[in-house]
Amino acid sequence: MLAFPCNQFGGQEPGSDADIQAFAQTQYDVNFPMFAKIEVNGSGACALYEWLKSAAPADDGSTDIAWNFTKFLVARDGTVIRRFAPQTSPADIGRELTDWL
Repeated sequence: MLAFPCNQFGGQEPGSDADIQAFAQTQYDVNFPMFAKIEVNGSGACALYEWLKSAAPADDGSTDIAWNFTKFLVARDGTVIRRFAPQTSPADIGRELTDWL
């Protein structure tokens, strides 16, 4: 799992990269890599998210990220397998992994 903080959703991550990482570690015991804050929608969207969004649009066909915690499952070879809604837990995704193994 990798995390890319973004402040485009209700201003939920206004702090510095260090502030965001400290909060995630103390409040949620995050122990996976967290990268620098990025934009995921609009003209400032980072290239990684432009690629993820185009490879796996939302169920309604939209490519924009609707809310924080949208997740993407990417195979080891870089193939984008699926986009998951924000409310889908990592545990739920783990249970689905057997479909792709």
